[in-house]
Amino acid sequence: DKLKDLLELLPEHDLPEDLKSKQCKRCVVVGSGGILHGSELGHILNQFDIVIRLNDAPVQGYTDHVGNKTTIRMTYPEGAPLSEHEYPPASLFVAVLFKSVDFNWLQAMVKNETL
Repeated sequence: DKLKDLLELLPEHDLPEDLKSKQCKRCVVVGSGGILHGSELGHILNQFDIVIRLNDAPVQGYTDHVGNKTTIRMTYPEGAPLSEHEYPPASLFVAVLFKSVDFNWLQAMVKNETL
């Protein structure tokens, strides 16, 4: 019931046009475990059509190894950037919700409430 109520609060939105029109021929998922450190694969990762990054792993200062392109950033609410300036305008933020506190977070965000 809580999820149903929350979905009614959310505006109906589709994917941004630039994502919707992509053929998604070559996609890559970049985790945050640090395995790419020292790899110098950044230039190769940037060549993918869609780069999906997990959690809030830093890119700045590591671009030689992890690239700097981010099409989609997926994270749990506790990893969500706190400032609107931390959401790059050219990428899509996807909140991964599965715990009851995650749904409380979403409700607070939508209703501009304090958690």
